Amino acid sequence: MANKNESETRTSLDEINDQLTGLEQKVQDNQKKIMWGIVAVLAVICLILVWIYAVRRPGIEAADNAVGQADLTLNLGNDSLALVQYKQVADDYGYEAGNRAALNAAILLYKDKKYEEAITYLKKYSPNESLIGASSQSLMGDCYVNLKEYDKAIDCFRKAADISDNNPHYTPVFLMKEATVQRELKNYKAEAQLYREIQKEYPRFGMETGVEIEKYLKRAELQAGE
Repeated sequence: MANKNESETRTSLDEINDQLTGLEQKVQDNQKKIMWGIVAVLAVICLILVWIYAVRRPGIEAADNAVGQADLTLNLGNDSLALVQYKQVADDYGYEAGNRAALNAAILLYKDKKYEEAITYLKKYSPNESLIGASSQSLMGDCYVNLKEYDKAIDCFRKAADISDNNPHYTPVFLMKEATVQRELKNYKAEAQLYREIQKEYPRFGMETGVEIEKYLKRAELQAGE
């Protein structure tokens, strides 16, 4: 009987030992997984740091230097060379410098009446400030007007008005531009509605700029049969 109890005790101890051994193995396996997880995280952090210090910062510095050279060329009055430089910065770099270079290139291309190419660079530009963004949309609209793509021009002027956030000096200008295009398309009701909006929302605009909004409104209403 004693031998039987001793045997059962050994069996129980063996089972417990087996369980402990299995548990230790699981802990060791989990420790390995955790260790490799930490190694992977550290590797990612190292890659990020390498990108920041070895790629991004030198890239930003190079872009800033390049756009600075283009600015200097423009200030010296050499627009054609400045355009080449701005285009190269916009094509080769991202960052803030490449973004600004795209806008400057578009402005110079518009002055050269290269409207389609100007639109290409305006589409590369990502505005960081509402009024500059609105002005870039307005410039794109001007390009489309010169290309006689009036529907696209209207879309641009509407976006410009929306982005300008009801600025009393800019928003009515964009509305006036849309009204001019609507008139070209003989959409006199739409034209009249835009003049009414200017009168209601920006009553000082006409007086401050010398634009006779009331006269244009009456003309549009007459031609619309209102």
